[in-house]
Amino acid sequence: MRTRFNYNPKKPFDISDLRDALYAYLIAKHEGGEFILRIEDCNQEDYDFSNENNLYKVLDLFHLSYDEGPKKEKDETSYIQSERGEIYKKYADKLINKGAAYYCFCSKEDLNRERLEATEAKRTYQYNKAHRNFPKDEAKRKIELGEKYVIRQAIPTNEGQTSFHDLVYGDIITPNASLEDQILIKSDGIPTYNFASVLDDSLMNIDIVTRNNAFLSSTPKYIQFYESLNLPVPDFLHLPSIIGLNDKADTLTDLLEQGFLPEAILNYVAFLGWSPKTNQEFFTLQELISIFDKKNIIKRPAHFDIQKLKWYNHHYILNMDNTKYLKWIRPFLEKFYNLEIYNENWLDKLLLAYKNKLSFASEIALLAHPIFTDLIELNEEAITYLKSEKSIPNTLLQFKEAIKKCNNWSEESLKTMLDSLKKQCNLSDNLFYMPIRVALTGTKKGLDIYVTLYLLGKEKILNRMEEII
Repeated sequence: MRTRFNYNPKKPFDISDLRDALYAYLIAKHEGGEFILRIEDCNQEDYDFSNENNLYKVLDLFHLSYDEGPKKEKDETSYIQSERGEIYKKYADKLINKGAAYYCFCSKEDLNRERLEATEAKRTYQYNKAHRNFPKDEAKRKIELGEKYVIRQAIPTNEGQTSFHDLVYGDIITPNASLEDQILIKSDGIPTYNFASVLDDSLMNIDIVTRNNAFLSSTPKYIQFYESLNLPVPDFLHLPSIIGLNDKADTLTDLLEQGFLPEAILNYVAFLGWSPKTNQEFFTLQELISIFDKKNIIKRPAHFDIQKLKWYNHHYILNMDNTKYLKWIRPFLEKFYNLEIYNENWLDKLLLAYKNKLSFASEIALLAHPIFTDLIELNEEAITYLKSEKSIPNTLLQFKEAIKKCNNWSEESLKTMLDSLKKQCNLSDNLFYMPIRVALTGTKKGLDIYVTLYLLGKEKILNRMEEII
């Protein structure tokens, strides 16, 4: 079993790319096969070296190791399309000699005019095959005179139909009359995706071609192309589209910089178009390899939900070893606060206190803000709450006095002090603890109140109480 992932370096590697690479990898590895990587860089104007360089880092980060590809060449084969130009030219010439392709001299102006006429007539535009029967000798003379041309595939006939079985969408039947004579080689000599990638799939013995379902309607042309050259036709597996992506959510670099863990991202992405047919939701990569069945890839579009990804990430953060967690999370806090002035044990206590509240790492800076800031600016909701009960001013005043007298600064002593004060005030948990929390942090939610007091420290608590009372 051989599968492949094609990457065009004109854009950053995103969630859709990761899903497509992951599925191709899992299909191959589930059957003990090989996963191939190819770079689609024929159009050098759009090529971005940084994107290609990042690709290798991302595949390594997610442990999607390819068996053949750039830097892992086999039998002197190049897996970068810009280095395979002679191969594409050779097969384009074969198609022309067999009458399965032809030189087209239509100008862009002529084609644009035809498209405009089709739009005005409210009909679907289709190239009129003006040069399909143009004599080859005359075509070669025009080429020798320097006239620009493209090479188009000659669909065998306008009669009949082309059919194939897609491993996800089933039997697909397409009337040949609806198939356009697609461009194989552009006027600058660069092959199109519909030529280079399709040819490479066959020449590299790819067994299952996985790609986005946007290419489903083009596949009949690929099949006719294979048949014209007597090349083996691979199986096709078209993947459902992913909806709900946006400029930030679908950029892996951004997600990783925010502190989403690779294992969480990979686990979530596995479900964007596939179901294990069980209730299990958390998988290691090795478990995915074992259980992944291409028959369970679904047709309907997958929906990217950042909240669901946060849920996955929260699970992996919770299950991270504490030593590993402390090393991982600290840099995200250091981006916003000077940690050199704090005791190491205190910092570890703070970071571990927020471990069960994080859905992604950079969230730590916002959650811990009430601890680091010198003074809390209460919003209107907090101010309204502190004025909502007659008992609150007295509770805060007694709390302030109790803090002044507290000399043993530990969670245990703070808990003892608060328990005693609560009995003295004779108030419910909500009426006693909530005003203290709101006054000190500006919010009704947060860490355990004893942990909050310990982390804030005596001086900071008294300063805030002076502002409130």
